[in-house]
Amino acid sequence: MIIPEILFEDNQILVALKPPGILSQEASLDAEDMLTILKQYLKRKYNKPGNVFLGLVHRLDHNTGGIMVFAKTSKAASRLSNSIRLGEFEKTYLAVIEGEIKTGSSGEFLDYLNKDNQQLKAFTSVKEQGKQAKLSYRSIAQSTLADIKTTLIEVSLETGRFHQIRAQFASRRYPLLNDIKYGAKPVANNDLIALWAYKLAFKHPVSGEWLTFRKEPQNRLFDAYSDIISQLN
Repeated sequence: MIIPEILFEDNQILVALKPPGILSQEASLDAEDMLTILKQYLKRKYNKPGNVFLGLVHRLDHNTGGIMVFAKTSKAASRLSNSIRLGEFEKTYLAVIEGEIKTGSSGEFLDYLNKDNQQLKAFTSVKEQGKQAKLSYRSIAQSTLADIKTTLIEVSLETGRFHQIRAQFASRRYPLLNDIKYGAKPVANNDLIALWAYKLAFKHPVSGEWLTFRKEPQNRLFDAYSDIISQLN
């Protein structure tokens, strides 16, 4: 069992790093998941008998790694969930896309997304049939990998739809590096895509203190940009 890196823990919350290829919570797939792993971690650490409470308040895709926060009490779970509903969570991702977007440029994507449950894939749709998906981005740098021109992008989510970043960039012919499901060329194993939950900022559910966590990608698809990422604010 993989033990995720713990970035912060107190009586109310637990902030941990999800590796790519680990589920956020148990599903039908025969794979490890963060919620189960962290419950076992708490059970051993505090020598707790019986079930351990740990609330899942947000998710990351199976292929996506990065920062997640969990609630250790029902009060914290309720307050964190409410903060997410009110748009008070700041979620910032790093992504490497196929293609070139001018360094230093920025913009917004506004689409309506529909989920195909059979293909487990999101598609752009019309307002009447899809859910609104909005993000903002800025282009940080460019490089080439295996003759593929790529761009490092910082993405801030305003909504949290299924495969949102992947679908919105792919619909504009900028699929994420190695995201074969959305049309990218294969450059690594199928479980790895160039998407990382780099920064998470939110108000502590009890103290009200504003907390900010950052973690550089632990994903080899970002290796060409490691020096640049280490200098980001």
